[in-house]
Amino acid sequence: MTLTRALRPPFKTVFAPALLALIWAIAATRTASAETLPAEVLKTLRQAQVPASALSVLITPLPDHARNPGNAQPPAKTTQLSHRPRQLSHQANASVNPASVMKLFTTYAGLSLLGPEHVWRNRIYTDGPLRDGVLQGHLIVRGSGDPKLVVERLQDLLTQVQAAGVREVRGDIVLDRSVFDVRERSEPFDDEPLRPYNVSPDGLLLNFKAVVYKFTPDSTSGQVQVRFEPPLAGLAVPTSLPMTSAPCSDWRRQLQADFSQPLHVRFAGSYPSRCGEREWPVAYPEPEAYAPRVIRALWLSAGGQLTGQVRYGAPSASARLLLEATSLPLSEIIQDINKFSNNVMAQQLYLTLSSELGAPGRFEASRVRLSQWWRNGFAEQDAPVMDNGSGLSRQERSTARALTALLQAASTGPHAQHFANSLSLAGIDGTTARLKERNPQSPVIANAWLKTGSLRDVASVAGYVQGQSGHGYTLVAILNHPNAPQARAALDQLLEWTVRDTPSPKANTP
Repeated sequence: MTLTRALRPPFKTVFAPALLALIWAIAATRTASAETLPAEVLKTLRQAQVPASALSVLITPLPDHARNPGNAQPPAKTTQLSHRPRQLSHQANASVNPASVMKLFTTYAGLSLLGPEHVWRNRIYTDGPLRDGVLQGHLIVRGSGDPKLVVERLQDLLTQVQAAGVREVRGDIVLDRSVFDVRERSEPFDDEPLRPYNVSPDGLLLNFKAVVYKFTPDSTSGQVQVRFEPPLAGLAVPTSLPMTSAPCSDWRRQLQADFSQPLHVRFAGSYPSRCGEREWPVAYPEPEAYAPRVIRALWLSAGGQLTGQVRYGAPSASARLLLEATSLPLSEIIQDINKFSNNVMAQQLYLTLSSELGAPGRFEASRVRLSQWWRNGFAEQDAPVMDNGSGLSRQERSTARALTALLQAASTGPHAQHFANSLSLAGIDGTTARLKERNPQSPVIANAWLKTGSLRDVASVAGYVQGQSGHGYTLVAILNHPNAPQARAALDQLLEWTVRDTPSPKANTP
């Protein structure tokens, strides 16, 4: 994509219509006296031993012309509110760590700068003559930073290569990931190296660098079948395990897994049959070797032949383009990023903000570009402090007011529906699906479009809420405290308080 296209439409065109209503709404919040936190919220904070000062909240009505995330009809004029809509401001200017809620900055900047139809283009090159299905040279797989080049799409890509005439490579398969200039993390976040959320971004990110182990009880044999995906050349995994009648609690620990030897996984324990079929995604412990092993295994399993090795490198000047395969569009990519809080996909998009300008994508360059975008569209707001764009960071910061400004602007912007579609529908899908388990009768279910955040000492939520009156709101609530996870119920209560925005009927008097 050219720089000209990346910057269209102009910032003023994108944000000016939203800013008038936005400035009015935020100014009203600043001038009005902040309402007291709801009593049930204060009670929950006390029970979790979290001071009210650890909570940042800003709940603000949406402009009347804002796009309703659920496409619901606005209230008829005859039923307009006879009372003030919900409004609450508490510590809204405090600079705090919102955890994964930071993905809202990355995804909306992506929509604004790249456009919802943006795609990543994965390219295959040949370096040598091709005759009768035999390539006398190297096959080059050039990554584009595609955030979701999962195993099914990778298999399809290799099938296209063979359909284009390459069935035997008498040379190497070369993996080019130079579109990004990043390195593997030297230390995993929170000392959890095998958690998939810790996977580092990559110019050629394949299947999130994870191995998914599937456990299936077989009552006939009394054993548990073990399978894994994707195939990795050289990886040995037990095909079966003993099955027990133990409770299905902490079943991963009962497996007694040992991943210390990347090519020889061991399960010394057993698997409870009560668990049924389960999957366990694990980040491959030797990430640099992941892509070469996956490519080799998939190429050979598809019937391809290879004389040389699979290695990292770059195409020579004589390499010729064989084919190009596009990614899913950005409008779909951000649904995985926000609904399911995919950290590495968020970082891939964040790095793309700078790689699209022609140089290798770097975190520093992406910070500069997002900062410029923010200054052009939100000059009156404190700029967010970005690190890797995913919220998996101790350095990233924002205020509830800045997040509210983004949500308000997005609700009236040209990409309003794409942005709202990327959020988790409360109690229905994504990271908020469990709300229905916690409170099956919650009025928030299907009435809020949210992004959640969670770190060891952070609990947060931000998004759009539909009140029972028909009025829409933006809501941002962030807890920063060692006991934040224990106080998450307070965030649910703020959501319910916002949904229940109609006044209680007065009792009849005799």
